Amino acid sequence: MPSLLLTAHDCTGHVHLVVGSNSIASTRCTKSIEYGAKPIVIAPPYAEFHYALRDAIDAGKVEWIRRKFEDADVQSLGRDEVNRVVDAVFVTLGGRDAADTRLHISSLCRRLRIPVNVLDAPNLCTFTLPSIHSDGPLQIGITTSGKGCKLASRIRREVASVLPPNFGSAVDRLGTIRRRIWEEDYRQYAIQEDVIAENEDDETPTQKSTFNQLVLQVDDNTAKTRRIRWLSQICEYWPLRRLASITDADVSTVLQSYTSSSSSSQPICTSSLNAKLRPTPRIILAGSGPGSPSLLTLATHRAIQTATLVLADKLVPAPILDLIPRRTSVQIARKFPGNADAAQEEFLSLGLQALQNGETVLRLKQGDPYIYGRGAEEYEFFRTKGYEPIVLPGITSALSAPLFARIPGTHRGIADQVLICTGTGRKGAAPAPPYYVPSQTVVFLMALHRIEDLVKGLVGLGNGDDEGKWPKETPCAIVERASCGDQRVIRSDLANITEAFEVEGSRPPGLLVVGWSCNILMQTGGAKWVVEDGFHGLDEVDGADVVTEGLKQLAMERETRAIPSET
Repeated sequence: MPSLLLTAHDCTGHVHLVVGSNSIASTRCTKSIEYGAKPIVIAPPYAEFHYALRDAIDAGKVEWIRRKFEDADVQSLGRDEVNRVVDAVFVTLGGRDAADTRLHISSLCRRLRIPVNVLDAPNLCTFTLPSIHSDGPLQIGITTSGKGCKLASRIRREVASVLPPNFGSAVDRLGTIRRRIWEEDYRQYAIQEDVIAENEDDETPTQKSTFNQLVLQVDDNTAKTRRIRWLSQICEYWPLRRLASITDADVSTVLQSYTSSSSSSQPICTSSLNAKLRPTPRIILAGSGPGSPSLLTLATHRAIQTATLVLADKLVPAPILDLIPRRTSVQIARKFPGNADAAQEEFLSLGLQALQNGETVLRLKQGDPYIYGRGAEEYEFFRTKGYEPIVLPGITSALSAPLFARIPGTHRGIADQVLICTGTGRKGAAPAPPYYVPSQTVVFLMALHRIEDLVKGLVGLGNGDDEGKWPKETPCAIVERASCGDQRVIRSDLANITEAFEVEGSRPPGLLVVGWSCNILMQTGGAKWVVEDGFHGLDEVDGADVVTEGLKQLAMERETRAIPSET
């Protein structure tokens, strides 16, 4: 199958026909509205509607045609200027019962050359929707060509997380600079527009071999386009964080400069670490913190660099795993519901075998190894086998995640206690919910997969016992991927948090914070819930991003130096 052609469409005023009423239909309508299109939903009166879609229909944002799809719909519900033909069709029907309908609508649209997208059926689609990161004029689309939408979303978040905050504003300002340069040079030299035209398509060879050619003062023809070429080089070579912080003073400099650009400096050479032999086997239990490499302890980083085998939890984030030298063997825990004990036994066996072979084993855990990490169990296991573990603490997400979500665990007059609970007991059993204490902040780990039952237990629903129940208006927050670039916080209360989580979806790992301290620094402003996406709180603290790159550089240099001794 050839690669798909990615394009960007102006959908302002377009009519998008959505067949179905489920959560996917709701998402399609939301996106259509966001991009200026008019969504029309076709579903019979007895169909079950996703509540967000129902709210949009009630608010008049989405038109609902109360019947089943008819062939004439695609040629009668569109805009007058295109003879009533709809601009796109989204089929969100699922299940075997809808297979014939899905195929029929796809064939109909193909014959009429109407773009059609069918849920979970790439072979029936004439277009797919990429996972999009939007920031003002900047849009980044990631597609796996229908092979794995979750992977596309993951890649999109990873790409977006490395961009400077508010980078869309920088793109907008650079566009302003370009326009001003063109206008001034056009007036001064009467340059034709196509002389300095640029193409955003990276596959088009508009960047000539003379892109970096020296421009001499006597070369008047080339000098006419010197500033626009310089702007192009700025976009090509300046660090993104420098581009993101461009100011009006920078604009003036670009507009006034003709002669030269600043010379690039040589990269800083970081001093390397001496590789040391490890004569005796060691087992290290270490916490990797909540997610950001900047929050690793130096001791844990040294352990990552010196281990010969790393046994990592499944939820240890990729930026932490990226610090592991390529020469080091890595095993990721194969823990999933119903297999946790078997995966734990496998790790203990792998660790013991490596120790018996004289290796240095790092058992890398998320957060802190002793906070719901089974660290003490592993300590006891290896100690009984004759290997005394070294235990390195990590910043637990139970305390750091609320902090990054601007939720203080304690606050005078509001909260004087912090309780850390698990939402999943042994063998997957649900533990008894804690009683309501007004001055207590409760953090639930490993609980989001059963948040509905957990909330019902807290507010006293379904258990026949209202003693110690929590008020439904108690504020709470879901914090996911704390300290990572794609961190997300959903703020709500116990009455609405379950619905919020269902609508917004899951971004593991995450936890739930409940208590009145959730309202101290941030409030929902009367909304049912508020979503805060993205995190850059460590970018400007002591060059945290530089520290992360430095750690990677140290890992690379140590690895490079070790190669000769292994060959």
